[in-house]
Amino acid sequence: MSARQTIDHAKRIMAAFLSIVCLLAIAACGETDTRTKIVVWSWEPSMKAVARSFEQANPDIRVVVKDTSGYENLNSAIQDGYGLPDVAQLEYFALPQYAVSGQLLDITDRVAGYDDFYTPGTWSSVQLGGRTYGLPMDSGPMAFFYNKDVFDQAGVDATKIRTWDDYYQAAKKLKAIGVYIAADAGDASFYDAMIWLAGGRPFRTSADGKTVTVNLTGDEGTTTFTEFWQRMINEGLVNTKAVTWSDNWERQLGAGTIASVFAGAWMPSLLLADVPGGAGLWRVAQMPTVDGKETNAENGGSSLTVLQSSRKPDAAFRFVEYACHNAAGIAERIDGGAFPADKATLNSEEFRNKTTVRDSRGIDVDYFDGQRYNEVLSEAAGHVSTGYQYLPFEVYARNDFTATVGTAYTWATAKREYEDIKNRIEAGETKPNGKEYTLPEHPGKRITLTDGIIAWQKDLKEYGFNQGFTIK
Repeated sequence: MSARQTIDHAKRIMAAFLSIVCLLAIAACGETDTRTKIVVWSWEPSMKAVARSFEQANPDIRVVVKDTSGYENLNSAIQDGYGLPDVAQLEYFALPQYAVSGQLLDITDRVAGYDDFYTPGTWSSVQLGGRTYGLPMDSGPMAFFYNKDVFDQAGVDATKIRTWDDYYQAAKKLKAIGVYIAADAGDASFYDAMIWLAGGRPFRTSADGKTVTVNLTGDEGTTTFTEFWQRMINEGLVNTKAVTWSDNWERQLGAGTIASVFAGAWMPSLLLADVPGGAGLWRVAQMPTVDGKETNAENGGSSLTVLQSSRKPDAAFRFVEYACHNAAGIAERIDGGAFPADKATLNSEEFRNKTTVRDSRGIDVDYFDGQRYNEVLSEAAGHVSTGYQYLPFEVYARNDFTATVGTAYTWATAKREYEDIKNRIEAGETKPNGKEYTLPEHPGKRITLTDGIIAWQKDLKEYGFNQGFTIK
């Protein structure tokens, strides 16, 4: 054999060897990829840990979790027709919109008997027209979070605040020491929750999802809260400039110039993260109501849903069931800071007796000075009334809130700043740098919350009609 033939022969052997290696590699890859893959879109921090736990219990399924919040990506994927997840986390207010448009798998037949497992408020939030389109992940029963130290300075015992009038009287005492009882720059989720708390039912959707009633101006609960909150704003008892979750809002909570928050039961971990210096100063109480009677509303909370477009609905539902109905899956999320939607966890001694909040480093902090805060929040969950319905285009409604009702907050802020500068000028004051104050432009004709509600209702009816709904 010549040298050339020897080289060619060696090349053929090497090529054959490499082919065998590639085939073996492909075979090996094939063996590791035999699991059914599902994609989950969620913003909950504990979801990846839940996925790992689920995979151990279900070795035939591989879960890929994509951290995503908001609904822009989901809406784009729906419009494009590809790239959709198998499972999506949806807030309760958003679920009807996707259910009505046929994007969610009807799981009614898969969850027979599950209704008594969850709190009434959360279970009703995954229903539409008597059908079930998701399982409750967590809940957000409203509670009254307050800085006890600041309330004590004002001579107010917050534990005795039962009615909205009690709250109003406390706000006046706090104002006397230069403190706002609350901040609200126009938050649609807060406004909706307070309407719910007042017994309002401004939105109705028919069982078939085709007929929608929008009755904000004629709804008694909406009117009751709107009139009450307008009074609070008129008297300067609410900070209308500090946007919730903004740096300014966090600073004022930390400084004690905003003394309390009405929020969902998910608030403890966020208070610890946003106002760490408040540890030991804050407490939790039940929501004050119009007349002092025990009732409550949900403010936030999410469900896990299976997309109708999923090609693996059985595997997807198994994950949803594990995360939301299985004790191990629920425990994984609760350890990560979620507030439960199931009765068993809410009623457990371990959960109710908890006095610390775990921070991002895994350190338990005695934020509420030894108070068994989960006991208060569990009780709050049991008081949530049912019957409140979100719009089947609630995502749009909340965005439009800023452009309508939000203008009343903008006007109130501008008017207060105008009057403050005017008074300073008349008193001959100068700025800290010695320069004179300049009077800003007058805010113009008064805009009230009622004006905003009227505009909001008009927009919602027009939008609903343009989307093909029968509007009443």
